[in-house]
Amino acid sequence: MTTRPQRLPPLNALRAFHAVARHRSIRRAAEELLVTPQAVSQQIRHLEDTLGVTLFTRKPRAVEPTEAAILLAHYVQAGFDEFAEGVRRVTRASGRERITLNVSPYFAAHFLLARLERFRERVPGADLRLTTMVEMPDFAVDEVDASVQWGYGAWPGGEAIRLVSDPKVICCTPDLAARLTTPADIARETLLEPALDGSLWGQVLSHLGVPEPDAPTRLAFHDAAMMRRATVSGLGIGLLSEGYAAEDIRAGRILAPFGDALATMPEAQVPGFYLVLPRAHRRPAPVEAFRNWILTEDWSRSDLS
Repeated sequence: MTTRPQRLPPLNALRAFHAVARHRSIRRAAEELLVTPQAVSQQIRHLEDTLGVTLFTRKPRAVEPTEAAILLAHYVQAGFDEFAEGVRRVTRASGRERITLNVSPYFAAHFLLARLERFRERVPGADLRLTTMVEMPDFAVDEVDASVQWGYGAWPGGEAIRLVSDPKVICCTPDLAARLTTPADIARETLLEPALDGSLWGQVLSHLGVPEPDAPTRLAFHDAAMMRRATVSGLGIGLLSEGYAAEDIRAGRILAPFGDALATMPEAQVPGFYLVLPRAHRRPAPVEAFRNWILTEDWSRSDLS
């Protein structure tokens, strides 16, 4: 005896539920869907009747999802993500062999570019398009198949796999280093940090046993190269990647006043470069081939350092 598959609720009801679950407001969901609040409420009631469960607790100014709604929202979001990816892939059918890759500029220059020929040898027919942007792309909107990002691996909606750690070195000019007798002196200087993440200095100071100042003087930079130039220019104390730090220290432009004091930081507090892919049950063959290749490479050393 075969079991009949359970019928899915109407797509319009799921769209209404999806919007209400995200906004926790029937009015805002209606504005997004360009319908009336009454129409959204009707779709939610229809969905609750179909499923036989209560999805929202109504309050005067908002609606609160029940446990059933929170669980359902997870799967509905995943389903709409799959729909969006499918539509994007179909509309790009003429470029199925194309792989559009977004890479952190530092990773591209110090790790990837010197090795891309290995991938071309492995997948000769692949049409690889490379962009270097610091920001995380929106896979649902941008024409990007994969990305290599700097950070800690937390990007909603993406599958993140750590390729290599990016340990930092505390660096500054010799004149500035002369003012640093102990790690506590760091907190009185201008701290240079990446704009993508403002927590790095706090973790570094904590590791050194230094309380983070209430209102530190900070300068944030869009990418690693800009922060490197600011450090060499004496604008403050920078946290440089080991490759940059070693090159500038050898040239006498900067010093590492506290040596390898950050070498013992816990791995979870050390940023790194991650391969980030949109979550999907299946990927086009060229993208899967690139994923397999990049994960087999040893990224533990820079080819240019």
